[in-house]
Amino acid sequence: MGNINSRLIKEFSITIEQAESVIQLLDEGNTVPFIARYRKERTGGLDDIILRNFTERLIYLRNLEERKVDVIRLIGEQEKLTEEIERYITKCETLTEIEDIYRPFKPKKRTRAIIAIEKGLKPLAEVIAGGELKTDINEYAQTFINEEKQVISVKDALQGAGDIISEMISDEADYRKWIRGQVHNFGSVETKGSSEETTPFEMYYEYKEGVRTIPPHRILAINRGENSKILSVKIKADNDKIIEYLRTKCLKGNSETDKYIELSIVDSVKRLIFPSIEREIRSELTEKGETSAIEIFKANLKALLMQSPIKGKVVLGFDPGFRTGCKIAVLDDTGKLLDIATVYATAGSKDGVQKSIAIIKELVIKHNVEVVSLGNGTASRESEEILAQIIKELKEECSKDLYYVIVSEAGASVYSASELASKEYPDIDVSIRGAISIGRRLQDPLVELVKIDPKAIGVGQYQHDVTPKKLDESLKGVVEDCVNAVGVDLNIATPSLLSYISGINTTIAQNIVAYREENGKFKVRKELLKVKRLGAKAYEQCAGFLRVMESKEVLDNTSIHPESYNATKKLLEFLNYSKDDLKSLNFKDMDDRIKDINFSELAEKLETGAPTLRDIIKEIKKPGRDPREELPKPILKTGVVQMAHLKPGMKLMGTVRNVSDFGAFVDIGVHQDGLVHISQLSDKFVKHPLDVVKVGDIVEVSVIEVDEKRKRISLSMKNL
Repeated sequence: MGNINSRLIKEFSITIEQAESVIQLLDEGNTVPFIARYRKERTGGLDDIILRNFTERLIYLRNLEERKVDVIRLIGEQEKLTEEIERYITKCETLTEIEDIYRPFKPKKRTRAIIAIEKGLKPLAEVIAGGELKTDINEYAQTFINEEKQVISVKDALQGAGDIISEMISDEADYRKWIRGQVHNFGSVETKGSSEETTPFEMYYEYKEGVRTIPPHRILAINRGENSKILSVKIKADNDKIIEYLRTKCLKGNSETDKYIELSIVDSVKRLIFPSIEREIRSELTEKGETSAIEIFKANLKALLMQSPIKGKVVLGFDPGFRTGCKIAVLDDTGKLLDIATVYATAGSKDGVQKSIAIIKELVIKHNVEVVSLGNGTASRESEEILAQIIKELKEECSKDLYYVIVSEAGASVYSASELASKEYPDIDVSIRGAISIGRRLQDPLVELVKIDPKAIGVGQYQHDVTPKKLDESLKGVVEDCVNAVGVDLNIATPSLLSYISGINTTIAQNIVAYREENGKFKVRKELLKVKRLGAKAYEQCAGFLRVMESKEVLDNTSIHPESYNATKKLLEFLNYSKDDLKSLNFKDMDDRIKDINFSELAEKLETGAPTLRDIIKEIKKPGRDPREELPKPILKTGVVQMAHLKPGMKLMGTVRNVSDFGAFVDIGVHQDGLVHISQLSDKFVKHPLDVVKVGDIVEVSVIEVDEKRKRISLSMKNL
């Protein structure tokens, strides 16, 4: 345990106290959001991102220690464990190093070496490998001929001994470590195409790049090409250098035996060592690619979920289409469905289009719609032109202001056909549910998008090439952190939203909703303890993240944890606020009253910690604050820009839709996202695009090049 703690302290640059506290809190069953928000005194204020990484690393290191114990036990059972082997295992820092040491002791299939040992040739192999033979090797090998064991000639004996030596060389941990380092640092990934047709993998038909320098997105692209049977992939290294290294380690200066050791070295490298290390390197590269893809997906997903909601506006959700028509859903400012329609605005006769325009205008006026949320799928371009016409006509006819926002509809169809959508809208057609989802994800992206599998939201890079379990676990953590950072209204939250709250699983989430349906709205937070299977520990974990707007205890509608209610009330009393001030949550002059206060002394007096005290003050200054409201709002549009209108040098405002290893994709309102390559993101050197932009950012760009034929737009954020 001490070794694990010391490594975590070093890797995360934290103190012994922080490491021990976090480990204890995790082992006690506390969740990352709860620890990050309500145990700052014990963690020193470590945020949820660090705590997530810490948790993953802790699990890896514990698995590492368990494997060390296992391997020591397994070698001990063979009565081959020495103090030196045990010391080597204890010092290992990776699972690969442990497996290298265990390799010679690991039960093997019937290899050529094992067959040779069964033929009694191990003593011959040991004599040759040790370079101790003083007589003629052929005469000595003659003594191992045994027709019963199918050793019928000197050649057979020497071949079998050579097989044993080849495996001995291959099993030597130090040799493998050096060779692996050589391949990693100086080897290359080489690919060849097996198709003459145009494919997305053309650039890899004749390709070579260093193992150490190949970027993660290219690793996954190459893997996909290989899986599609379009590319063949090899790891190449300087075999002559590897063989020379093994010669210096294995040759003994005995002319009788060295020539046979040389043959075994070449055989070992070609047949055993290199194929094995090539698999390991490919696996490590895939791990590198997957880790990067997951980190990018996590960052993009978090930015998407935490986009600023458009609150207090009546929204028209517009799911565009051709043959089946455009689906319309009007939602009030709370997301409640007011009206639905299907119009054929993008196909059919001119009269049909005019009729569709009239229907949409009527809905806008009838429900006082302020914003249209337009899906970016099929027929979006044509629908946008119709909307621009409607906006213009409404302005001229009745001075009505209407705006629209193009919203990614990724995952809307997944939600529409889901069991959850069927429960929410049992009497609404599947196609209309998509329009509802598109409208709601503008009103509150987080609440709507948690209903959809994160992988279907479409902000990843090569996410389909990543191990599903690993991706699911990572994305679940991101959604949890976002939901808990914002908090949810206990009396309207869906089971899908509640299930991401700290301490609440799917079963408890369903039990909360069942309790609500049976007993009416929750009146206070404490009432949660009456929910089936929601015990004291779960209540501790979840209470601070659940808001009860209807509660007589006004602090139930804040992010202040019930365990801090007494401290909060003592603070307000100390600052001379009245009970009426507390009831109305009216603390506008808070800054003046706390400006000369010593936080440490006051925290001690209130029997709480200084970080918690600061959080309490931050919350009661802006009760029920939504952290997303501080972010830029989506760009509201009234007109259309077409790809044909774009010219090099033109400056535009756009919204970042996706970020990858190689750049950012920006929606500039022409139905085709433009790419700001990493080299065009800033006047300064950019290590990774995520250091400069994130999904949802509003950015100014200039057009570099437009390729209408290939539908590609190159953009720049330099010199702006």
